[in-house]
Amino acid sequence: MATDQSFGLFKVSQHQTKTLIWWFNNRNLIDMSPPYQRKGRLWSPSDKAYLIDSILNGFDIPKLYLADFQYKDSILNKSRLPYAIIDGKQRFEAVFDFFENRLVLNPDFIWRKDPSLRLGGLSLRDIRKSYPSVAEAFDNESWDIMSVIAENEDDINELFVRLNRSKTLTGAEIRNAMIGPVTDITRTVADHLFFKENIRFSTKRAGDLNAAAKVLMFEYYDKLMSTKKNDLDKFARERNLQPDRLELAGRRSLDTLTTMQEVFLPNDPLLGSSGLFPVYYWTVRELGELEVVPLREFLVSFEKERKENRENQKISDDLDNELSRFDTLNRSTNDLGSHTGRVQILLGRYRAWLSNPVLP
Repeated sequence: MATDQSFGLFKVSQHQTKTLIWWFNNRNLIDMSPPYQRKGRLWSPSDKAYLIDSILNGFDIPKLYLADFQYKDSILNKSRLPYAIIDGKQRFEAVFDFFENRLVLNPDFIWRKDPSLRLGGLSLRDIRKSYPSVAEAFDNESWDIMSVIAENEDDINELFVRLNRSKTLTGAEIRNAMIGPVTDITRTVADHLFFKENIRFSTKRAGDLNAAAKVLMFEYYDKLMSTKKNDLDKFARERNLQPDRLELAGRRSLDTLTTMQEVFLPNDPLLGSSGLFPVYYWTVRELGELEVVPLREFLVSFEKERKENRENQKISDDLDNELSRFDTLNRSTNDLGSHTGRVQILLGRYRAWLSNPVLP
């Protein structure tokens, strides 16, 4: 038996050709960070300069895709701008950086039209001054942009995922392109200042979204869970979650992150590993605000003891078996048993430490 399925308007067509200088001068018309987008600034300066090399030397650049909201007022247009990036953010950033003189050509750059010109290491400002014809050529280059008209956010997200299927997207980046309340609340949790100020582990590949999804899932089910990719994907796709309970889980996550800000320092070395974050989170949650005041001092001491215990393994059999077990559990950071075991060890040793605190 066939099922009814309604589809809104969805059309992909060639955008009117515009020069690179036009796009730069009108960059304020583009939403560079719609919800499904990967984080920016993923390319190294060398990668960006290689793109500029390709443009100047006439090599083919893959198509870019823009959601085009000029056709009508769309509920998908969150930023109220004419365009939103779907695919090509890193390329736009590279070109804009070059226009803004924040990027120079790679030292080995050769302009195929005139190999005698020494352009390597120059910014666009330098080129305009010494080689204006080259700068003009760059200004007037254009690239292949596809205009996407859609009425359904699912279609835009599906296009983003399909365009990036051949790329090495992380699980969190793909989940961020999914539609649903879990994804929305995960973004809200990941927007907490804790992820901007306190953590040291990388968020370039949506590490903050991955960490936020883990603790949101803990809070929704009110217990530690396995946080492997399949577990988080299943949670993000689940459509039968209780809305009130999910909203409460989001608020509890934010509250615990606020408490964690009182424990950890800005850019804290203790938060250099994303694998330890869920363990610290649940430890803080279990202790509550009143007991966490000296927690950081304990964790510094605990890490020092762990390091000494590992070094002793090379020369002695006199080891702290509990610390050795913590290290073993720490090798499988997303297993339920690993989360549970490490939290139990931390809580037990912390409460013992409180009776006789040894400052690092």
